[in-house]
Amino acid sequence: MIFTTDSPLTSFQAGSVQSVTEITRSIKLLLENGFSFIAVRGEVSNIRKPYSGHIYFTLKDESSQLKGVFFKTQQRYLAKEFVNGDIIICRGRISLYEPRGEYQIIVDSIDFAGEGDLQLAFERLKEKLDGEGLFSSEHKKSLPFLPRSIALITSPTGAAVHDFLTIAQSRFASIPLEIYPVRVQGEEAAQEITSAVLEANHRKTSDVIVICRGGGSIEDLWPFNNEALARSVYQSALPVVSAIGHEIDFTILDFVADLRAPTPSAAAEMVVPSRNDLKAAIGQMRKKLAEAMNQSIKEHRYTVSLQERLLKDPTALLQNLRLRIDQLQISLVQSLKNLFSQRAQQLKQHTHTLEIHSPQHTITDRKNRLILLRKSIINSFQHTIHLNLAITNNTVSLLSAVNPNSVLQRGYSIVYTEPSRKIVRSSKQISAGDALHIITGSGTFNSQVTETE
Repeated sequence: MIFTTDSPLTSFQAGSVQSVTEITRSIKLLLENGFSFIAVRGEVSNIRKPYSGHIYFTLKDESSQLKGVFFKTQQRYLAKEFVNGDIIICRGRISLYEPRGEYQIIVDSIDFAGEGDLQLAFERLKEKLDGEGLFSSEHKKSLPFLPRSIALITSPTGAAVHDFLTIAQSRFASIPLEIYPVRVQGEEAAQEITSAVLEANHRKTSDVIVICRGGGSIEDLWPFNNEALARSVYQSALPVVSAIGHEIDFTILDFVADLRAPTPSAAAEMVVPSRNDLKAAIGQMRKKLAEAMNQSIKEHRYTVSLQERLLKDPTALLQNLRLRIDQLQISLVQSLKNLFSQRAQQLKQHTHTLEIHSPQHTITDRKNRLILLRKSIINSFQHTIHLNLAITNNTVSLLSAVNPNSVLQRGYSIVYTEPSRKIVRSSKQISAGDALHIITGSGTFNSQVTETE
């Protein structure tokens, strides 16, 4: 950059003393004159939109950041709304905000250059872990109703731990808290938080783990987008509550945790029950139990009183029971007499009907017919047996005639080759030197061919 001789800095002499306002205004003029129009590329973070309609944000890259303001009047030229993580190209001028002594870019127009590296890495890791089922609701563990102890993983000097402790103290002061001090920002933070989760599971002195920190930019919250941390939380035997940033901030830890709290204060309200509410509930239960017991006692007293009135004169009660028994006995005897008379008349009628339709004649006829059928069947069976016996004898004679053993007994033999055991039907099948196995009617023997004709 080249400064002209009329630059405001030339009016300052070495060793002169200026006020803060004077030096600030001079720097502002220097920046505005030297950077009257620039174009800068970076990733958006920390977007704020107050009621004025202006948009305040931070433009950053790997090692630096620059604050920016996009006034409402210029936003009509914006093609679409930008969000945290977007890579944009801002065109405008550099200025200095005097009340805070901060320099910033006053944006005239914005062009989109693509997603930010951090936001893109976040989305890729989120998609990967979601595909593996680390965000599945079936794996989520419920929080204990009244934990014996709470493991709080956070920075011991941050505002988040103060907010959590304040709420927990006001709700149930007697529940102990085990604070695992870790860094919640920077390169070493993710490893420290992961180690704290593993240690809390190993010690088993707490019933629930709470991981919390205050809000911040995406790079401030980046340790909570760590894959190793997400897997340690997924494998944790203790339920894990994530209380990272503000309600609008989301990290990978929020998705894999068993419960997400919008703020550390809200996490304390979710994990720590209200002692006063519990006492009030116990008081209501005690009142309802007393009312139920009193009502039960009243009902039993009324029943006892009624029984006492009935038992004042047992003689009268016994007399009434005797009279009723007598009446029932007379009624029963008369009913039995009527029933016996009715059944006797029915039996008489059925006997007469059976005599008229007696089956004796039919039975006699059927017996004679069975005798004839029996004789006929016996004769038929005998004839069939004699016929089949003759056929069987004839078949046996034929089988005996063609039985190979009978043929062998007449002097014939069966010749097999060795070792294939094939029957020799022609001299062409064998040659001199072949081994033979010969079966006769009285035994077997082996031989060797010396010559064939």
